[in-house]
Amino acid sequence: MDISLDAGALFGPTGEIRLQVKSIFRNSSRFTVLVVFSGAILAAVAGCHRSPTADVMATVNGKDILRADLERYFQASLGGSPQKPSDEEADIRRLTILHGMIEDEIIQQRAAKLNLAASDEDVNAKLTEIKAPYTQEEFDNQLKQRNLSLDDFKRDLHRSLTKTKLINKEIESRINITDGEISSYYTAHKAEFNLIEPQYHLAQIVVTSGPTQQAGNLQNNKASGDADAKKKIQTLHSRLESGEDFGALAMNFSEDSNTSSNGGDMGFVAESALHGAPEVYDSISKLKPDQFTGVLPINDPSGPAHKTIGYAIYKLIAHEPAGQRELNDPRVQQAIHKLLHDSRAQLLQNAYLEMLHDEAKVHNYLADRILKDGAR
Repeated sequence: MDISLDAGALFGPTGEIRLQVKSIFRNSSRFTVLVVFSGAILAAVAGCHRSPTADVMATVNGKDILRADLERYFQASLGGSPQKPSDEEADIRRLTILHGMIEDEIIQQRAAKLNLAASDEDVNAKLTEIKAPYTQEEFDNQLKQRNLSLDDFKRDLHRSLTKTKLINKEIESRINITDGEISSYYTAHKAEFNLIEPQYHLAQIVVTSGPTQQAGNLQNNKASGDADAKKKIQTLHSRLESGEDFGALAMNFSEDSNTSSNGGDMGFVAESALHGAPEVYDSISKLKPDQFTGVLPINDPSGPAHKTIGYAIYKLIAHEPAGQRELNDPRVQQAIHKLLHDSRAQLLQNAYLEMLHDEAKVHNYLADRILKDGAR
């Protein structure tokens, strides 16, 4: 669970529904800093030491991570699902969440050391931006439904903005992609830029109606059901018609985690892939560049016929005929630059987080207790 989102943390879990297509330009999402968990969820257990109190789940350089905070994130991760996990599943989930909290605390401490902590002004400005689409009553209800206090939300927002400032300073500032690197990549992958059929460069805003686990947008904003999803997508469509930026709305409100961080950009979609969704293809084929569709339903391909599981708006960025794309095409250079940037950013991010963890003094008391109980 990533508890310090890319630019904001609003309202809890969701997921994604989108066309499954392959981009000829290898388009990938904008770099975001996420703590990715693997099987190594028992990191930082250096022996079965006793916790100072039963309320301390872990310590990072002497700073306590408390049970109450862990439980808050644990309950949020359940997403209101009526099916409760077994005791073993709950412990696995708590360990995973705690691992993320430990990593986040390490990051927060490094940011404080470098005087990069977000200011109250930063938090208040972001909070104002997040609240803009809602009335005060709607905003309060959203917090209440997720069992969040305003102070909790502002604390998470502060940590998120702090993390972004640290990564921008320590990671983004080190990345420089040269023209030579772009040229070398193109020479080695020229065939990938030969379009064998027409391509549509698309962006999307997706709203889902079912329960999922992670919103995937900057404001962590999730529709709570079909009626709420319809209201949300219609509101977003109205905002587009009034002239608001498609990419900004996608980043803040789209519920597709693979594209929202990149302004909804889906990359280049082959015409044959669009034929699998006739209503979508019919709408997109009538667009000119920079135009967008109306609200279109997303149907569950594996469920009952025509069961709607969400809604989408698509924007046509460009329509490309088949043929070879040359290196001097600005879109080719941009695509390669982004690919190389994202790859390097991910490498530096992983190395940086490992370095921070190696320097930290961490103890995971929850892991100790689970191991001790399991040995009985």
